Amino acid sequence: MARFTAFASESSDDEDHDVASQQPQKPALPRPHAAQQPIALQVDEDEDADEGMTSDEEEVPKPGEFDLLGPPRGKPHDKNALVRGQDGEYYHAHEVEDLDDDESHSESSSESPPPNPRIRDPRIPWAQQVGADPHRVHLMQASLFKAPQEAATLKELAAEKPGKLRLGPSQGVNRKHDREPVGDGLRSVAGERTSFAHDVEALPFRPSRKYARVEGSASAVSGTEDAFVDAGLALGRSFRVGWGPGGTLVHLGQLCSPSSSSKVTANSSVITKTVVPFSEPGAEPVDLLSKLLSHHLSNSPIEPDADGIPFANPSRELRFESFASLFPSTDRSFEASLFRLGEALFDESDLLLSGSSASELREHVYLVRRRAAITAWLEDAVASTVEAEVKADAIASAASTAFKRLTGHQVELASEVSIEGGNLKLATLISQAGGDDGFVADMRSQLQIWREQRIDVHIDEDVRKVYALLAGIVDVLEGSNGSGLERCPDLQIAAGLDWKRVFGLYLWYSEPLDTPVAAVFKTYREHWTKRPDRAGPPIPWYLESSPTVSERRHWRLVADANPPDALYAMLNLFSDEGCSLSYLCQPLSFGRSPLDFSLPWHLYIMLSRVMRLRDFPDRDRPATRRPSEDGVIEDEEVEGHSPSADLLASSYALQLEQLDMIQEAVFVLLHLESSTGREKAIKDLLLRSAPKLDDWMTRGIAGSLKIPISWVNEAKAIYALNSGQVYEAYQLYLNAGLYNPAHELAVLELSPEAVIRDDLELVKSLFERFADHPVDGWNVRGKVFLDYARIRTQLPELRVQVQDPDAVADSSQAAEFEDLIRIIPRLIGILPDVLRDRSDPRHNVALSYMVSELTRELDKAQPLALSSNQLRPLPVNEATKLSHAQVVAYAHFLKTIQAS
Repeated sequence: MARFTAFASESSDDEDHDVASQQPQKPALPRPHAAQQPIALQVDEDEDADEGMTSDEEEVPKPGEFDLLGPPRGKPHDKNALVRGQDGEYYHAHEVEDLDDDESHSESSSESPPPNPRIRDPRIPWAQQVGADPHRVHLMQASLFKAPQEAATLKELAAEKPGKLRLGPSQGVNRKHDREPVGDGLRSVAGERTSFAHDVEALPFRPSRKYARVEGSASAVSGTEDAFVDAGLALGRSFRVGWGPGGTLVHLGQLCSPSSSSKVTANSSVITKTVVPFSEPGAEPVDLLSKLLSHHLSNSPIEPDADGIPFANPSRELRFESFASLFPSTDRSFEASLFRLGEALFDESDLLLSGSSASELREHVYLVRRRAAITAWLEDAVASTVEAEVKADAIASAASTAFKRLTGHQVELASEVSIEGGNLKLATLISQAGGDDGFVADMRSQLQIWREQRIDVHIDEDVRKVYALLAGIVDVLEGSNGSGLERCPDLQIAAGLDWKRVFGLYLWYSEPLDTPVAAVFKTYREHWTKRPDRAGPPIPWYLESSPTVSERRHWRLVADANPPDALYAMLNLFSDEGCSLSYLCQPLSFGRSPLDFSLPWHLYIMLSRVMRLRDFPDRDRPATRRPSEDGVIEDEEVEGHSPSADLLASSYALQLEQLDMIQEAVFVLLHLESSTGREKAIKDLLLRSAPKLDDWMTRGIAGSLKIPISWVNEAKAIYALNSGQVYEAYQLYLNAGLYNPAHELAVLELSPEAVIRDDLELVKSLFERFADHPVDGWNVRGKVFLDYARIRTQLPELRVQVQDPDAVADSSQAAEFEDLIRIIPRLIGILPDVLRDRSDPRHNVALSYMVSELTRELDKAQPLALSSNQLRPLPVNEATKLSHAQVVAYAHFLKTIQAS
């Protein structure tokens, strides 16, 4: 296979060295160094051919090989041009030509083939042959191509590995700047390819640039939204898919998953409005969510964080027991069972021991109490299922009913059923269920005798199941190995049971009393994982029975969406220290809706923020705390950021927003960990819900949740502006302390109408509020209208006082009069930029009226201060221009007479 090698040829230098060695030694100037060394591309066909070819023969250029590299011939060059020598210094061309003539004479004495005129001598620089400035050519090469450095690098590479082609930049190439140019990082780790039969490893992707989110006011399209030259840039935010209030989604085309295809094209002008349900249609979870969030709010103080943004910090005293107490004791709902399980697993229990008790004793008492709490919860959780099965099979035998009672750990009821069935011996044995090891060994021995003597085939299966439970066998009870009528098959004890009762069989009958709950759960988990046919998998509660027509799913889920039951996930979280909250906080583990994040969010708050037991795996490690100025490290907790936690809170807030629970949604968003993200999310929510922000809701948001009233007023102002209520939006912006948008509305929307109505008091009231507040462009925008109103109201009075010969004017009035006169030409020049919207007739009329009035006032006081050329391009009526021209001409006439 052919291999390619690229290196710089040195044959010319070697040949010159041999010729020069035959000449008498004399001091000579160094020969010019070629700016570009020719690079020969060698192809090694076979190894045998490579061995028979010397390096000198390989590097000798053939005639015509460098035809394309040769410069144009016949062009004169300057004798005084600077030429670079081998030592790096520059010499005049005529000083070097003497050496070239001597070398040419010595070479002509020997026989050699006639030179090809198209081949350029590599010893003579190309710049010298064409008559260009060598110094300038060298600078251009060094800045653009770096040819000498690259040629030297290729020579080094060829010397290291002759016969292989290296791709990628050399380490020896010096860049003009120290920084790496865009894209070079992608080529610096290129792999070496031994042959075309091997693929080069794919390079890792590294973005060349970083992008940052900017505010709308700092956007490049701010103020130019009507520029339809590039509609994609100006209207990009308007045409993208976006969420509206209450889960409303406005989009083009048809919603589909990334893996599916849509039959409707998105290249159309039809806009579709879709409402995405976040909860089951027909379900009313508002009361439950309101109850949980109200309890959460009462235990979560809201205080400003380091950036001054309100933040809800749940109390460390909050426990699952307080949530479980919100449900009646007779409530058997899934939500009640969930919080009761959390109380049994994670809440602290009073050991009723003195402080001096041994640690081993305290640990043993803790395990026993924890197991007792789990047992009580599990008995209550499966009680309804056991009762339903007993009622469904009322004609079953006493042994069958007793077994059903035992699967719910209802030992007393199972004994009573056996007594009522006339089986007193079985009732006596059932009363000892979960006894000591001796009782369990006796029951196992009895089962073994039945199997060995092949008597089990004659015993009722339900009786055998009861004996198996009493013997601690919860998986498979082996039958006798007989044949024919004496053959008894194996009996699966947990067949047809749900996962909670199968776990209960391990907890109550299989494992000893001193076994921790975590070890019992791991045993059950290993059992159903390896043999799922022998135990019910931990499916969610809503999949345990066939759904009715009204309960069928309204969402399309992937085929492999098999989330575990939330109760099973909590037990797994308790038993496995390596399990994270991501395993628990799956919406499908709690209900049919994949967008219901209510219960996962509450569990996250309890387990992560309050009790600090588990967290999401993507939480960053907190930065190292630095000591204060006095050298003492503060006790304030510093935690890393978790995107999953913020995503969970945002999803739950969006769900509450769809249910019109705006205050509750704001409360959930107060738990966002990033100050910037928290502020933006709450402001966006208030903006989407602005029509619903009545006085009662505003008091609740600003009072109970401590949201700044300026945020609420800003949302109301934007909504009022979009509704066409400009003055109300102006007032709301002022109340919110947002003077820049209020100033913008006053200049572009309110002031033109006030000027047209000639309501100078309204003009002053609009802009006097900004005098004590910094506003962008105040001197060339809002202050223009204040000066206009002041000129219209004060200049006539001052003119009377100053120009009336009978009136006596003081110096202050004269100075103020001169100031107002000087302001008028400046205002006339600024006004076209202030009222700049030529498509708005209000701007055009107001501009014409203001210029006319200012010109009229100036004509009465000092007409020569404004030239006709300054007034001519303005959109002013012709009567004003003609009147001003007449006044200026008359003033010039009087000035001429006075001068004469």
